Amino acid sequence: MQYIPFVITAAYLVVAVVIGVSAGRGHNMRTVEGWGVGSRSMGPVVVYLLVAAGGVSAYTFMGSPGWAHDKGVPALYVVVYLAFMALVAWYIGPKVWNFGRRFGHATQSTTITDRYESPLLGGLTSLVVSVGGLAYAVLQTIGSAYILNVMSFGLVPTWAGVLITLAVISIYLFRSGLRAIGFTNAFQGALMFVVAWMVGLWAMNWFTGGFDATPIFERLQQEAPEFLTLPGALGDMNYAFWTTSILISFFSIWQSHWVSWMGAKSARSLKQATTYLPLYYLVLIPMIIVGFIGVFEYTDIAASDQVAIQMAVDNMPVIIAGLLGAGTLAASMSSSEPNIHATALTYSKDILQPVFKLSDERTGRLTRWLIFPIMGLIIAPISIMEPASLVYILLIGYGFTGQAFPIMVGIFFWPRATKTGALIGLAAGSIVTILFSFVFAHPLGIHAGIWGFAVNIPCFIVFSLLTKPASQETLARYFTTSRKTKTTDAGPAADAGPAPTA
Repeated sequence: MQYIPFVITAAYLVVAVVIGVSAGRGHNMRTVEGWGVGSRSMGPVVVYLLVAAGGVSAYTFMGSPGWAHDKGVPALYVVVYLAFMALVAWYIGPKVWNFGRRFGHATQSTTITDRYESPLLGGLTSLVVSVGGLAYAVLQTIGSAYILNVMSFGLVPTWAGVLITLAVISIYLFRSGLRAIGFTNAFQGALMFVVAWMVGLWAMNWFTGGFDATPIFERLQQEAPEFLTLPGALGDMNYAFWTTSILISFFSIWQSHWVSWMGAKSARSLKQATTYLPLYYLVLIPMIIVGFIGVFEYTDIAASDQVAIQMAVDNMPVIIAGLLGAGTLAASMSSSEPNIHATALTYSKDILQPVFKLSDERTGRLTRWLIFPIMGLIIAPISIMEPASLVYILLIGYGFTGQAFPIMVGIFFWPRATKTGALIGLAAGSIVTILFSFVFAHPLGIHAGIWGFAVNIPCFIVFSLLTKPASQETLARYFTTSRKTKTTDAGPAADAGPAPTA
């Protein structure tokens, strides 16, 4: 009986392979268009669950309960920033889709290269934002390994869990690209939402005798009030760090999100999907409550990231525990897949293609194969080392991804932005972020990425004003023609002209 939860969890891996492999049928996966953006063919329901499940990851089922267990209300930063990210997706996503359809873009950095007329800027941005994407993939891979280790009662060591998870992902990601991510995330998203509420309500009833969370917070107020205010029970999440962590998360437009938006079949279906994203993020609430219950029930747990899983294994019916294992594994895989995919896509399209002058055909063939060195040489070794808590890995990643935000302003809002200003701002902001993440950790309690902004943005503005902007032809395409283009289910007008070479 004790291994039934593990069997249920492991069965999810088989289901994911079947769904992911079949998702690519009827599409040419040897091209950037087919493998990279799913032939821009996914409807609003699939895109909704693709984006939603990509945001609700291992830290939701493990990191958030872990933070609630250790720190308390600082864990709620996740709820706030995801709502803000949904707003960004709703506003910017359709614009991104229109650029991709009109100009033949497949990645964020391709758009940057085209808008700023600078392959160097596109390639450098690709490298910088990939730090965040790879950190996120590491986080999710560690989460997957934790799940398999706990659910198997240690039978599957962490290092083996890392290798198993990556091997499974590689099968369907190589075969079906973004469509595999979309269709597996659709299944994963539905599973996660149901399981999270099932587990949260069960834990609440088990601890309080009912389905009212009030007694949990009343007991916290009486016995451990430090869990209910900043800087939290550990005293390490003050107002400045909590707020700036939300801000850097809000300003981070992930490469994987950008690629996912381009996979929609129309800008209208993308806007429909992103309109309801905040409703999905209610999935966070029951898992954070589980973490608060763990404050009293698991005072001495060795790894707080595992508090929800451990509670399920120890106390819940084996079916519910197994479903939580499967749901948490789904959460972690649904977020690692897009980042592995987007990193391979942008490395091939935005770095290797311009450096080695590769044809589109060769680039399309190369893209799929890049997932293997990315997994084997970067994600697997770092994941096996388990460098930090899950949520802190994520926060470091956001610091780097956020440094591309001023460049985004130049794409959507400021024609006067130049490649020189963007290059100098990005380089300066990234250097400061590195120093304030690893050498002088978050001075004055302000997130390192915000310190990077403090240098990045002035450099971006000043050097843009001092240097020559992009050509009038390019600026017209982004700031004149695009405003006149109506968004329809069929996409922009057919006479929009050929896609320029980025």
